[in-house]
Amino acid sequence: MEEELKCPVCGSLFKDPVLLPCSHNVCLACARNITVQTPEGETPVQSRASGSSDYDYLDMDKMSLYSETDSGYGSYTPCQLKSPNGVRVFPPANPHRHCSLTCPLCHRSVSLDERGLRGFPRNRLLEAIVARYQQNRAASASSSSSSSSSSSSTAVKCQLCDRNPVDAAVMCEQCDVLYCNACQQRCHPSRGPLAKHRLVPPPNRAQPPATARKPATCVDHEAENFSMYCCGCKAPVCMKCLEEGKHAKHDVKPLAAMWKQHKVVRDQITHCTMKLRQTTGMMEYCLEVLKENDPSGFLQISDALIKRVTSSQDQWVKGALEPKVGPEFDLTLNTDSLLQSILQLDFCQGKAESGPSVPAAPILQLEKCCTRNNSATLAWRVTAPPGSPIEGYILELDDGNRGQYREVYVGKETVCTVDGLHFNSSYNARVKAYNAIGVGPYSKTVVLKTSDVAWFTFDPTSAHRDIVLSNENQTVTCNSYDDRVVLGTAAFSKGIHYWEVSIDRYDNHPDPAFGVARINTMKDMMLGKDDKAWAMAEGGIARGSTVGVLLDLTKHTLTFYINKEQHGPTAFENLDGVFVPAVSLNRNVQVTLLTGLEVPKNIKQ
Repeated sequence: MEEELKCPVCGSLFKDPVLLPCSHNVCLACARNITVQTPEGETPVQSRASGSSDYDYLDMDKMSLYSETDSGYGSYTPCQLKSPNGVRVFPPANPHRHCSLTCPLCHRSVSLDERGLRGFPRNRLLEAIVARYQQNRAASASSSSSSSSSSSSTAVKCQLCDRNPVDAAVMCEQCDVLYCNACQQRCHPSRGPLAKHRLVPPPNRAQPPATARKPATCVDHEAENFSMYCCGCKAPVCMKCLEEGKHAKHDVKPLAAMWKQHKVVRDQITHCTMKLRQTTGMMEYCLEVLKENDPSGFLQISDALIKRVTSSQDQWVKGALEPKVGPEFDLTLNTDSLLQSILQLDFCQGKAESGPSVPAAPILQLEKCCTRNNSATLAWRVTAPPGSPIEGYILELDDGNRGQYREVYVGKETVCTVDGLHFNSSYNARVKAYNAIGVGPYSKTVVLKTSDVAWFTFDPTSAHRDIVLSNENQTVTCNSYDDRVVLGTAAFSKGIHYWEVSIDRYDNHPDPAFGVARINTMKDMMLGKDDKAWAMAEGGIARGSTVGVLLDLTKHTLTFYINKEQHGPTAFENLDGVFVPAVSLNRNVQVTLLTGLEVPKNIKQ
């Protein structure tokens, strides 16, 4: 938790933190350092420190540089000054000119009004957490040094003295170690790599009792405490705010009631903890099962175990642990497929054989066999011999290059879909049945050809809740000013694939990102922020532009194109595994997906 309590500008624990409109925090003193002046004659960014979320990037933050050392994106701000934590710091602004402030984490900018930095609310909750954390850490440091000092002494001792430790003179916030003057000069000099560490006075063992926290006051009326919560503005308000008419027609509720209602995260923690315990227990059980050498005993439980593991994985990956928004839901049952199967049943009567025998060769139902993208679906039927019911079927496919057959399905179902095949390939398939007597003959061979190119859309089931899809899930926009991620419905592990994204709307210079990702990438931040996505975030596009993505898994590379022209060198190399097309955008952008495209001839392979 310590990293959450450090200011992104100075790298130290928050001191008098203020809450920016983008929900990030900075120290009040650091906020003064990163405030910049807007040149006279220019219009400030249309955003205010009073809580409006309609902010935009500064002109100096509109440049983005490609970087292979992180997650595929980078940003650049033309400033020479840097803080100890690596964040660029701007010189103090002249209060007589227009001023604005850029968040050091998300690079969103906000214009200051006549109140200046007083327009940002103080984050008293974060301030209290930092205070408690410092008290606990000081008590822990004091306890660790008490073994070498007398019980009546109240001063903490140096933790690096070999014998007879003396009183500590300083404590390093980053190292969390107490030093006397001699040990500090010897082991922690104020130069070299340790020059950026912050040395503070050592804490006393006897900590004063925590003082009662002052109630938060209104930003506009400093003498008034918050008493109500405005549901429309999503902010606490005081009684004077209601009397003056600013929130008179808004839906307001008691502050205490909304405080309890928004603490639903406690239930989520309990639910996640329970699922984690269940998953851990199931993992240990699976490991024990895999140690068994009895084939018959393993086959008895293997199907049920595979289903449990698959179900648990789907719950975690597809966001089954999201908060429930309502106690009611609609349950519908579609019986069309079942009715169609009943109408296609064939009834026959045969003469009983003299004795039990192996099953006959299954008959492939060609009207039900089909391919879609890189998956194939096969269906068959067979008449069971009298006295020996069929116990299961074995489906085999070759390697798509007239190679050896391999088993792809063993079970009791008569319909099977095989995923993960190669695009633009022909597969031979056959099936046989078995019972207690033995294994029957193979069916006739059927040839299934996969699609030449991939056809897919955006996936509404895995998209972030703020994503809005239309045009049969081919056009996407967003309800939030923050970046949200949406994935495609196709997954690639081999071959060469190319698709394009056309820019339908591009307002206020946003930074959409295009590329590929794993299925479990983060959905609530810009694509490429984590280590599960590879993307291009380019501000040089405009409305009407077309962004092309070339995923070459034969060379394991990813390349980007703008209006059919290659954009820079090969973006990423050494890509291996399964990748899904992905896009991140906010409400200022609307894009449309174009699939089923062949690699353009002017693009060199």
